[in-house]
Amino acid sequence: MVDHSAAGSDRKPDAALDRTLGALADPTRRAIVAGLRRGPATVSEVARPFPISLYGVSKHVRVLERAGLVHREVRGREHHLSLRAEPLRALSDWLDGYAAFWEERLDALERELAEDRRGD
Repeated sequence: MVDHSAAGSDRKPDAALDRTLGALADPTRRAIVAGLRRGPATVSEVARPFPISLYGVSKHVRVLERAGLVHREVRGREHHLSLRAEPLRALSDWLDGYAAFWEERLDALERELAEDRRGD
């Protein structure tokens, strides 16, 4: 049984998380995000290591923009990209909830095993 109570009636936070997860599901987009961790870059600089067209990289960048992971600033003819960490922070917070879930279960298992050892 799945507990949807945390979602509540407002689905907007779920939509943002869905966009973040969807954007990061692709290895090229994850590589773009990883590259932007080093600092801002132009679209051409971002595209350089990939064996796909500039148009193909631009499509990936648009997905990252829609997810809020990348900010684009147009300066003349150049498009400068920078990483936005807010969606990653929200994703990390969501994952932390699952880490706590597993830690609780592992602690319970450890207590159970310790009781079994005392009973022997």
